[in-house]
Amino acid sequence: MLVDKLQEIEDKYEKLTMLLSDPKVLSAPSELQKYSKENAGLQPIVEKIKEYRKLLDDLQSAEELLTTGDVELKELAREELEALKKQKPVLENELKFMLLPQDPRDKKSVILEIRAGTGGEEAALFAAALFRMYTKYAESKRWKVDIINMHATGLGGIKEVMATIEGKNVYSKLKYESGVHRVQRVPSTETSGRIHTSAATVAVLPEAEDVDIKIEEKDLRVDTFCASGPGGQGVNTTYSAVRIVHIPTGLIVQCQDERSQIKNKEKAMKVLRSRLYEIEMEKQEQERAQNRKLQVGTGDRSERIRTYNYPQNRVTDHRTGLTVHKLEQVLEGNFDEIVDNLVTYFNAERLKEL
Repeated sequence: MLVDKLQEIEDKYEKLTMLLSDPKVLSAPSELQKYSKENAGLQPIVEKIKEYRKLLDDLQSAEELLTTGDVELKELAREELEALKKQKPVLENELKFMLLPQDPRDKKSVILEIRAGTGGEEAALFAAALFRMYTKYAESKRWKVDIINMHATGLGGIKEVMATIEGKNVYSKLKYESGVHRVQRVPSTETSGRIHTSAATVAVLPEAEDVDIKIEEKDLRVDTFCASGPGGQGVNTTYSAVRIVHIPTGLIVQCQDERSQIKNKEKAMKVLRSRLYEIEMEKQEQERAQNRKLQVGTGDRSERIRTYNYPQNRVTDHRTGLTVHKLEQVLEGNFDEIVDNLVTYFNAERLKEL
């Protein structure tokens, strides 16, 4: 029951608070850091529990006042009781959200992949606009963006781009961005003013560490080749580009963004680890979802998730139904409203499952 779970958290918080004043713990920096972190993590929910307990006490007091003989007090108690009864389910929902098991990947950095889909050069231009949007969003969060691989077009578009976004809780914010993004606009080359529809696919992979995925050297085939595209004479004449084939799965990754072969290999291995990690996590999720009607947050890349409509200055997320009429702001990286709405929606879906 909810009440039992709340009591369990309060007891744990109290125990941690006592440990933090224990001389033995104070003299052991590693233990002190561990308990301090755990204590700080529980503090927000403990504050919310206190608020909930006060509401329960107020409810009880209002119900007791209803039994008194004073007519005025009864009327006041009745009004207070109605207000408190409305607050109770809201607080309970907030507590349930806070009690949801955290996704262990939420704190991770990510690898972002964007590929132009249907629509030719218009799709490539849209892929470039999406990459700029995510770069701007990352800048606003003080995250670091590092390009791994990019295939640009002559008109300023992008056929595909792969980049790391490093920072605090990046995956928690971007994990619902995977899927097909659709754009509706009048291309500059269109003389009749006809609206064209094109698309780009986005994939957000949690960045995997060595501890997450072990890769054997014997399972890899590493090829080097001359990089192509912009970068100067040195890029095009040295074998700095790296292609890695993971033999057991057939996965192929490559990187040619750096002049150094070693750096390119490091980046390519980072992508390979993350892709293998995603495959493993999806496998585990599918196993857990076998007996459930709904699988939440899989980030299916074939699913059309959002439409960006230029003539109407509109962005619509098809999963939550949210529509905002500020396309320019969204493309400038100001889309916290959309992100927060998605987090709330998928948390609510998880609550239904529980």
